Amino acid sequence: MFKEPTGTLLIILAIAFAAPLVVTLAPWLRLPALVIEILLGILVGPAVLDLVAITDPIKLLAEIGLAALIFLAGFEIDPRRLRGKPLNLAGGGWVMSIALGLAGGGVLQFTGLIKNEVFVGLALTTTALGVLLPILRDAGILPTTFGTHMLAIGSVGEFGPIVAIALVLSGTNLTRSIITLAIFASVAVLAIALAMHPQPPRFQQALGSTLRSSGQLYIRLAVLLIAALTFAAASLGLDTLLGAFTAGIIYRLLVSAGASKAEEQQVESKIEALFLGYFVPIFFVVTGINFDLASLTSSPIALAKVPLFLGLFLLVRGLPVLLYRSEFPARSDRMALAVLSATALPLVVAITTIGVDAGQMRESTAAALVGAGMLSVVVYPVLGFALFNRNKAPALAPLDSAPPFPLGSEP
Repeated sequence: MFKEPTGTLLIILAIAFAAPLVVTLAPWLRLPALVIEILLGILVGPAVLDLVAITDPIKLLAEIGLAALIFLAGFEIDPRRLRGKPLNLAGGGWVMSIALGLAGGGVLQFTGLIKNEVFVGLALTTTALGVLLPILRDAGILPTTFGTHMLAIGSVGEFGPIVAIALVLSGTNLTRSIITLAIFASVAVLAIALAMHPQPPRFQQALGSTLRSSGQLYIRLAVLLIAALTFAAASLGLDTLLGAFTAGIIYRLLVSAGASKAEEQQVESKIEALFLGYFVPIFFVVTGINFDLASLTSSPIALAKVPLFLGLFLLVRGLPVLLYRSEFPARSDRMALAVLSATALPLVVAITTIGVDAGQMRESTAAALVGAGMLSVVVYPVLGFALFNRNKAPALAPLDSAPPFPLGSEP
């Protein structure tokens, strides 16, 4: 009965409603809503109860949800705030992560535990910015030195892998990928430059005047940007996630350049209501439904990969925090930064999906990576904040080069 698209969507939306309700009513569980969404997705999926089926309409909604999640990550990035030392340190750290990830993947491939070191190595370099942002914002940490550096690390930890996916994992010739990426980058830079300038007054007035009417031009513009840039990326043979992320950055700059502070807050509220309230939960529930539990539990080796990958997330993303000794003299702050940087999941799902479809990753490896990603978003934020709170005052100093607060992050 529920395997029809409408029945499956009903179950998914019921889970999407139940997950944050459980988090609110039972905070002692210390589980993010997205983890509950994935776990309940596993429960109703073919691995356990087999109540639902992923048809083309549901698959499309899940893909939109992933694009919306990546768009929100780009939307939270203010290049003017992150430029300089935060971005330089984050970039240097991610280069170290690439080296560590590929080295670790190479060792695993040599031992026969995995098929291809590139897919696993790249998955290990990701940081779940979309997961960390609400946590950092709710804790009032985003406007601080620690928050700025964490935002930079998360931004590079999402943007870097997305670019790498476009170049290395797209399945096209590397030279052609570089050329098409350069073309896309040129278009994106032009769009960013235009977005940073105030829009014509009549156009800006039209956008603002529909915030409380059925027109909702700001929201429709966001959806249009996602569609346009994901279409452009796909047409060039690049991954659509690159288009969604770029759309978020452009939209943020466009809103900041032309909207009043009150309008900015309304826009963010409406965007989060649409994307986080509908599309993004569908992506996480469908991730759970598609989770190959049988492959994960098929052998002790497959299960042993979960803690192995969980540790590798911390090693690959945490070790580059050595670059931050001058920024955070307190060891507990650096350890907190390392642990939070190791939080990964959304891009792990994307990379493992590509790897399995390309025949370069075993189902058991993909399930173990996603399982480790789920554990990382449960364990690492709790551990990170416990470490951070030991030496809270120094890391909470404002960053001199940053604006007081990013969009929507007022304490």
